[in-house]
Amino acid sequence: MTDRAIIFIDGSNWYHSLKNAGITGSGELDYPKICRKLVGPARQWIATRYYVGRVNQEEAPKLYADQRIFFSRLCAADSRITAHFGRLETRLTHNKAAEELKHYLANLSIRIDPTVYHDLVALAGRHRNVRVTGEKAVDVKLAVDMVVMAERGEYDTAYLLTADGDFTPAVEAVRQLGKRVYAASPAKGAQLAQAVNTYIPLNKAWFSDCW
Repeated sequence: MTDRAIIFIDGSNWYHSLKNAGITGSGELDYPKICRKLVGPARQWIATRYYVGRVNQEEAPKLYADQRIFFSRLCAADSRITAHFGRLETRLTHNKAAEELKHYLANLSIRIDPTVYHDLVALAGRHRNVRVTGEKAVDVKLAVDMVVMAERGEYDTAYLLTADGDFTPAVEAVRQLGKRVYAASPAKGAQLAQAVNTYIPLNKAWFSDCW
């Protein structure tokens, strides 16, 4: 019987892993080549599912346009590649660095220039709260899809492009269903590596023929 393989991409983790590995211009990568290279001749590549938070057009119009262009090119490259979106949420969060700066200034044992002192206190006050954007429903969506599709028998082997150890429970559930799971990333994923069949480290040279 044919060994059917599906590739699940944790978009944010994958992007930052590429960037940290010095793989610049990742938007120009040829994903059909990457998929075929990962799966190899022994398995049938049947789908690639790319998961990421959708950029809000009003909050970040340039980034929104860039994301649309990327996914338009990605999905046009091969009909087996599809995009799956969670959401991005922006919230105010407490800035510990600003609080530590205020505490440090309040407990100085030496005198510094009063103007400098007041400017630093004001700086800490202005940055007491910062706006942080985070993904929501992306990892959960990927994990649920990977498990549900395994239960339905839609694939025999899963390739998970991430180094995120939070996917360990989903990997274990899929393997208990008799499926094989491989993880691949330029980053180290010690926790995930213990859960999958094989963890595939991808260095910069690995991508040399994937542009």
